[in-house]
Amino acid sequence: MSRALGGPWEAGTRRLLYCGLVAGPLFVLAFLIQGIAKSDGYEFLRHPVSSLELGENGWAQTATFLVCGTLTILFATGLWRSRLVGRAGVVLVGIWGVGLLGAGVFTTSPVSGYPIGTPAAVEYSTAGVLHDAFSLPGFLALALAQVVLARGQGRGWLVYSLLSATSYLVFFFLASAGFSQSEPWVDMAGLFQRLCVIVGWTWMVIVATRVLRVSEAARVGEAARVR
Repeated sequence: MSRALGGPWEAGTRRLLYCGLVAGPLFVLAFLIQGIAKSDGYEFLRHPVSSLELGENGWAQTATFLVCGTLTILFATGLWRSRLVGRAGVVLVGIWGVGLLGAGVFTTSPVSGYPIGTPAAVEYSTAGVLHDAFSLPGFLALALAQVVLARGQGRGWLVYSLLSATSYLVFFFLASAGFSQSEPWVDMAGLFQRLCVIVGWTWMVIVATRVLRVSEAARVGEAARVR
């Protein structure tokens, strides 16, 4: 993140970047509270975050997807305007945001026996197909963003981003295997997915923190030159 800002710093861009600090913690807090509160057969360790859209109070997870997707797209817009990170990585972060919006607009299909009375294997509805058509590319885009934005920012950031991307993908594929009813993983698939999401959101929060720190230094330097 060594590129200097061109021109005076815009307060609007900074506000957009703060969206990257809010989206992840909000998303994680929301699914933790909902997972604990659900009492209609939902199992925190077994079922995916998306299944919180089903059953009682499903609107809360739908709202979480829509709000956090919007915040992520706003954050990507701030990254683009800041010119402090590569454009390809910014687009990938934006795709993650679009994936979240799609996951909110289209409700997922039942899986792993939730809601109670539905089969373990996924029986896709039209909305469920569209849910996955948005969310799966979003997941992969966030993994690629961690790799693309690892370059050119120092050795420590490179190592962290690549380790983050690797663990993210391992948890993602373990969760996918569990939701496909692979016996070794099915009872822990929800946990693996949550770990995947937490890893990805943590990386994004750190990106936001680093960009805001560099932008603030640039703003202070610009103000000193004006004086």
